[in-house]
Amino acid sequence: MMAIVKMKKHTPLVSVVIVTKNEEKNIGNCLESIKGQDYLKDRIEIIVVDNASTDHTKEIAKKYTKFVFNKGPERSAQRNYGLYKAKGEYLLYLDADMTLSKNVISECVKKVSAHPEIIGLYISEIVTGNSFWSKVRRFERSFYDATVVDCVRFVKATDFRAVKGFDTSMTGPEDWDFDKKIRLRGKVSLVKQPIYHNEAEFNFKKYLSKKGYYAKSFDVYIKKWGRGDADVRKQFSPLYRYFEVFVENGRWTKIVRNPGLSIGVLMLRFLVGLIYLLS
Repeated sequence: MMAIVKMKKHTPLVSVVIVTKNEEKNIGNCLESIKGQDYLKDRIEIIVVDNASTDHTKEIAKKYTKFVFNKGPERSAQRNYGLYKAKGEYLLYLDADMTLSKNVISECVKKVSAHPEIIGLYISEIVTGNSFWSKVRRFERSFYDATVVDCVRFVKATDFRAVKGFDTSMTGPEDWDFDKKIRLRGKVSLVKQPIYHNEAEFNFKKYLSKKGYYAKSFDVYIKKWGRGDADVRKQFSPLYRYFEVFVENGRWTKIVRNPGLSIGVLMLRFLVGLIYLLS
């Protein structure tokens, strides 16, 4: 039987918020992974914020939590709604196609408890799936942990509310915007116990369509922070996105060891960049 981690003295309540829309294939696995955490069960609050699903997503979610709400029109509004509803001292937000390794929550709490100056944590993300393009996405994502193209997922509730959560005027770059607001407010760090992101049914057309939709909000994000901002320059720099992010901090050795996947990443980045220019 899996041992449950017992925190000394005060065991903080952690609120986990999952946003959904027609995710009946994934939501059960996501919620099972939360229930399977090695953290005290009664110190985890689960909140699901659905966006008018027409499948069985809400019915499945209600088997795991009584906190199932409906909110739209976009994920930023859903996240804000759930995270403002949350009662936890710490907040963790997920997508429905994500699952947690069993000690993610306990490791996050341990890290911020040991280092009170830390207000936000990145969590390593592993893309799952056995197709070639799923492997390419897994390889690509492995370079992004705690970079300017990543976003903190675990935050102190007081700091989330202090920065007013996610900016609902944008969809896609609201992650970068939220991450930047948190970093400007306090210290952030990385937890390497992973989140698994299910991209087993990777679909080129759907993936590029989503990227094109997100690109429509880029101008709003750039205008908010200015083209001269250091993070913005990196996030929209072909040099950084096609080269530097893959070689900084000694990561270049992975490129040398995986030439096939590296070519796949280059092709994928080229197509995403093309979609951005067309948008």
